[in-house]
Amino acid sequence: MSSAISSTDQLPSAAGNAALNRLRTWPGEHRVAVGLSGGVDSSLTAALLVEAGWEVEGLTLWLMSGKGACCAEGLVDAAGICEQLGIPHHVVDTRDTFQQEIVQRLVDGYRDGITPLPCSQCNRSVKFGPMLEWAFNERGLPRIATGHYARIRNGGEQGRHQLLRGLDRRKDQSYFLYDLPQEVMGRIVFPLGELTKAVTRLEAARHGLRTAEKPESQDLCLADHHGSMRAFLDAYLPPRRGEIVLKDGTVVGEHDGIEHFTIGQRKGLGVAWREPLHVIWLDPATNRVVVAPRAEAGRRSGVVGAINWVSISPPRQPLEVEVQVRYRSEPVPAQLTPITHEPEDEARQRPHRCRLHFRDDQFSITPGQAAVFYSGETVLGGGLIQRDDQDQPPTIRE
Repeated sequence: MSSAISSTDQLPSAAGNAALNRLRTWPGEHRVAVGLSGGVDSSLTAALLVEAGWEVEGLTLWLMSGKGACCAEGLVDAAGICEQLGIPHHVVDTRDTFQQEIVQRLVDGYRDGITPLPCSQCNRSVKFGPMLEWAFNERGLPRIATGHYARIRNGGEQGRHQLLRGLDRRKDQSYFLYDLPQEVMGRIVFPLGELTKAVTRLEAARHGLRTAEKPESQDLCLADHHGSMRAFLDAYLPPRRGEIVLKDGTVVGEHDGIEHFTIGQRKGLGVAWREPLHVIWLDPATNRVVVAPRAEAGRRSGVVGAINWVSISPPRQPLEVEVQVRYRSEPVPAQLTPITHEPEDEARQRPHRCRLHFRDDQFSITPGQAAVFYSGETVLGGGLIQRDDQDQPPTIRE
């Protein structure tokens, strides 16, 4: 037992005690590498596993050089937590992979007029899979644990591992985890899935963790790293001045790069008009941002591709679902209709596509973002919103 844990006479809260009991009765080997970012969530994850009697080692991915919440400061705090808990700490240099898989794809997407979602791609390509591989190959550890607010239920449909929302809906991170494959989900532990953020901080203070009061990042790690998302994009894309226009071609403003806008955006357009305007199209060919009043900006359908059916088998018939199209948005009802793919598509890794038909107008159906399908607390699957035949640029009269 580590000195950080044994030094406190405080008893765990009811929720903390329940989390400990779940970990103590977890099926299989109790040997794990904990992904440590240097924040309070991953810190408590490690502390609870140690307290529950697991063999624990800390693992931090070095994603970027320089100052940033997930880099220099995070590495120092992660190392400090491991020292507090008396467990080994390992740092794996993944900067090249992160640059290629996340940064470059992000820049390319913004340049081409879409709004990429790097977090789910990072979880699949940079974090979970590579962490599991490293932990097993280098340390013989069969599992990894992270501080995500999500849950996994084993033995669902046809024995599948099912992904569930975290108990704390304000912190639920299942939206970013929809893309995890089954073989990865079977080896993940989410100790905080049944906790609220308030309980997490309470438990971290009980353990005397140095990160108990550390403020959490409110933005994408790349934005934190560069100071803002605009600063990050400006570091990679030169200014490209263009026009902000209505659908009839009326010029209502100017911009310095379509990458600074996203579909559905209403605030921060730098446009003075007689009524609020929403971004409805980003045109990289003409370098124009097309806007429209709210009455003309809504849509009721969209196409989603590269779908990962995380908790169920791919449906063959239309399915009523709840859909979340942004992390901070509320799920809304929609009908999901599978799109029949061509035979040659079978050779592709993930050919599954669908069309979503919403009951009400939606203003943030944004190419590049994820649409995640829920049934109550269960994540059925998700994919990336695509442009389709109905997503033609508005006809603008010159």
